Amino acid sequence: MTTPAPRAAKVRGAAVDAGAAVVTGAAGGLGRAIAAALHADGWPVLLTDLDAGAVAAAAAPLGGWSRALDVRDEAACAAVAAEAAQSGPGGLGLWVNNAGILVTGPSWEHDAATRRRVVEVNALGAMTGTLAALEIMRAQGRGHVLNVVSLAGLIAAPGETVYAASKHALLAFSLGTLSDLRMAGLRGVHVSCLCPDGIWTPMLHDRLDDPGALASFTGTLLTPERVAARAARLARRPRPVVSLPRWRGAQVRLLDALPRLALALTPVVRAAGRAGQRRQRRRVGPDPS
Repeated sequence: MTTPAPRAAKVRGAAVDAGAAVVTGAAGGLGRAIAAALHADGWPVLLTDLDAGAVAAAAAPLGGWSRALDVRDEAACAAVAAEAAQSGPGGLGLWVNNAGILVTGPSWEHDAATRRRVVEVNALGAMTGTLAALEIMRAQGRGHVLNVVSLAGLIAAPGETVYAASKHALLAFSLGTLSDLRMAGLRGVHVSCLCPDGIWTPMLHDRLDDPGALASFTGTLLTPERVAARAARLARRPRPVVSLPRWRGAQVRLLDALPRLALALTPVVRAAGRAGQRRQRRRVGPDPS
């Protein structure tokens, strides 16, 4: 694909040359929605995904800039970051780590290969992308890494234990890295974490009868467009941690601080999640795709 000419991004209402944006896992679902929201906000967006054909199709209406990328590949992440940085005078302005996979069920039911894959993609892959972006952003003295974490990064969601563990690791890495940047005197380089509730994307489309996915249906099931709109706002105004909706973030943080209460409420979580699955089943009908 031909690299498009970068356009000025609007930051706090003023058009400035904020540079190019990279979105991982952008072939569909939330990643594609985030790329579209950023494109609408004025960012030139490089869409990346493991599936080269699917991401090229997703990029076509957004300027046609895409690359195949395995987020576990350090050299490939560095090459994508360098390409984005060299695409225009604004350099690399934003890197969104969105790529992720979900597995459900008790932790003892997953084999070693499954556990390793979840951690490698959700945690180590996002770390690799973050560090590839920061290599350029630190030299520029500006830039923003936005990590899509999930509410599962704020509390140990029952039934999604391995997934939640990978997201906890990403949250700790993100906040620690932000502190490291500040201690190094880099105040123009930011790391933000977006922690949304369950999102109705293909990741959950086949989970309406999955007891391991109950936690994802206990609150407000979000549309990818709503989460993407919040991501675009966060890209303009970095914050360390943002939960969506905000009340859910406060709720799960309280439960995380009171683990005995959280364990006692497990039957309530199970009942609320099953009710949420039934509601969503009625909304979407027999074919959720």
